[in-house]
Amino acid sequence: MIMQQPLALDAFARSPMAVPPLARDAAGAIDEAANAAIIAHLEAGGVELLLYGGNAVFYHLPLHEYEPVLEMLARLPAATTQVVPAVGPTYGLMMEHARLLRQHPFGTAMVLPHQGITTSSGVATGVRRFVEAAGIPALLYIKHEGFIEPEDAAALCRDGLISAIKYAIVRDDPADDATLRKLVDLVDPAMVISGIGEQPAIVHLRDFGLGGFTTGCGCVAPRLSVALRRAAAAGDWQEAERIRTIFEPLEDLRNAISPICVLHEAVAAAGIASTGPLLPLLDRVPAADRPAIAAAAKALLAEDRSEATAG
Repeated sequence: MIMQQPLALDAFARSPMAVPPLARDAAGAIDEAANAAIIAHLEAGGVELLLYGGNAVFYHLPLHEYEPVLEMLARLPAATTQVVPAVGPTYGLMMEHARLLRQHPFGTAMVLPHQGITTSSGVATGVRRFVEAAGIPALLYIKHEGFIEPEDAAALCRDGLISAIKYAIVRDDPADDATLRKLVDLVDPAMVISGIGEQPAIVHLRDFGLGGFTTGCGCVAPRLSVALRRAAAAGDWQEAERIRTIFEPLEDLRNAISPICVLHEAVAAAGIASTGPLLPLLDRVPAADRPAIAAAAKALLAEDRSEATAG
């Protein structure tokens, strides 16, 4: 077993971090062949970073499935691909996951945010205990206002417990974000990645200096997502904006219906791989929404193939 290194900041400059769905067969079991197809599609498009968290419904993953999924995710990707699995979201699950992660080669794990029964200092303590138990640093996921305050996040960074921070608080105007501004004043902006896909990524990278971004729709169109990252790295914001607009139709459907459920449907509808049923407490998107999702997913994949031809 070759242990992966913790996430390095320069990895975010090379590749977006894709957040794929976790495919299941018709009976609800993990579908290894379908997950391999999704990973191969991402790698063929140039993606080098995979994060299995919200879109993979790790929030609801039964504990008995956790280690088999880890084993699969350690085995399927190429050696050049870094995989970050999620843990939590409850403290008890975090610590059970920490015990299991010690037997697998992952260099970083993301702590899923638990909303409601938390305090900022309590979250910081939980992350500290997870890192100590797992023996690897954490990817901190800030999704909700007040989940963890910038000062507590900065203390975790100073103590070397955090590889990176995924920032995903949705704003009507991503440029107007006092919490993110405070966070990047307290930690190295290169440690923070935009966690809401391509739509706010340009503002986050250009105006806040964030180190990279995550992508859901990049699971359909990985070449375009990689091209957007490269354009941003080169400071070609006009090209980055052109690419961003290509993702809008599918992203608008995700925002209007359900980001997780729509992506799960879209990857299958595009013909990349069958994704199967979603775990409760989620469900498949309503039948009335499926034709629009399929059309948007197929159009996005066609644009991605055009990018490959142009390249």
